[in-house]
Amino acid sequence: MSANEERLRELLVRGLAGDEAAYHECLKLLSAHLRGFLRVRLARLPDDVEDLVQETLLAVHNQRHTYDPGQPLTAWIHAIARYKLVDLLRRRAGREVLNDPLDEELEVFAVSDNDAADARRDLGKLLEQLPDRQRLPIVHMKLEGLSVTEAARATGMSEAAVKVGVHRGLKALAALIRNKCEE
Repeated sequence: MSANEERLRELLVRGLAGDEAAYHECLKLLSAHLRGFLRVRLARLPDDVEDLVQETLLAVHNQRHTYDPGQPLTAWIHAIARYKLVDLLRRRAGREVLNDPLDEELEVFAVSDNDAADARRDLGKLLEQLPDRQRLPIVHMKLEGLSVTEAARATGMSEAAVKVGVHRGLKALAALIRNKCEE
């Protein structure tokens, strides 16, 4: 175990035992460690490094009770950082797909603004028919591009409930659309 690893682990363990100064020092050292870890992985997205450091530190703080002092701290920290990185990349990929320019010369893509507005209005009406526990996870995850964790935080639901809500909500939306088509 490296000296840095041992120092971080010692500070976190002391912090978990109630030593506030040790906990703050641990977070300070972790910030520097995470910046280096994430800078390498986000070389093409340097503006996102600091946000991801903060998200990871918040997750570490919220999940600190799950750390096993018998295990290497940096492995635990890196796992959390990797999950946050994957969440970020998923969000960005979703946004980039939505922002891909379409070739306007192709007639098939020539849709009026009215059609898009009509589609948004129709989707809104369908979503209004769903209960909040299904509608809100769909809005946050599928329309706004939030991760499961972020949607859970925004709705006050558990992550499992958010996943179930999206699944059941999409199923209910499909049934509503089928019913509309049959009318």
